[in-house]
Amino acid sequence: MVTQTSVHLQTLVLLIFFVCLSQPVCVDVPSETEAVLGKSMRLTCISCMKREEIKAKTFVDWFYMPEKEKDIPPNRTHIYEYKNNKPVELDGPFKGRLTWNGSQDLQDVSIEIINVTYNDTGVFECNVLRKFEFDFFTPSVLVTKEIKLKVNAEASPDVTAIYSEIMMYVLLVFLTFWLLVEMVYCYRKISKSDEQAQDTAY
Repeated sequence: MVTQTSVHLQTLVLLIFFVCLSQPVCVDVPSETEAVLGKSMRLTCISCMKREEIKAKTFVDWFYMPEKEKDIPPNRTHIYEYKNNKPVELDGPFKGRLTWNGSQDLQDVSIEIINVTYNDTGVFECNVLRKFEFDFFTPSVLVTKEIKLKVNAEASPDVTAIYSEIMMYVLLVFLTFWLLVEMVYCYRKISKSDEQAQDTAY
């Protein structure tokens, strides 16, 4: 009886595990905001969907606005779109340098800039429109995200890597100090044992 119960529990755990794996996982993460001159740059735009939204029709539009000049409103240029189940690169300053970098389920609708230039500095706007078809009405949801991109001549230092390196050195110092303390403690303990052995011998 116990064995059968154990088998049933294991089977249930495996079923739950496979069900969790079969469900789409979506994590909304912000985009990087610093690009390196001459390199490729991924503009991350993620719009997670609920289970009931999976069958919605999705339309994606990317816009670019250069850095604002004093008292002059920036020009908003339509540079990329996704409609009719395919990505389309539009005419403009990025023609020939944009590629689709999203997912098939259209929760990730990111694009990538090839051969970044200083002129790419500015604000990129990602608009995700989802249209739902029900029996009596067709509601829609619009999600807008902005990415303020800055182009540098060289890659900026990775703060996380620097912090990790500092923590590694701190840990090494701590372990070295702990090892010295243990060695001193063991030396004193051995010396004391030798002294007691000599006193007992006399």
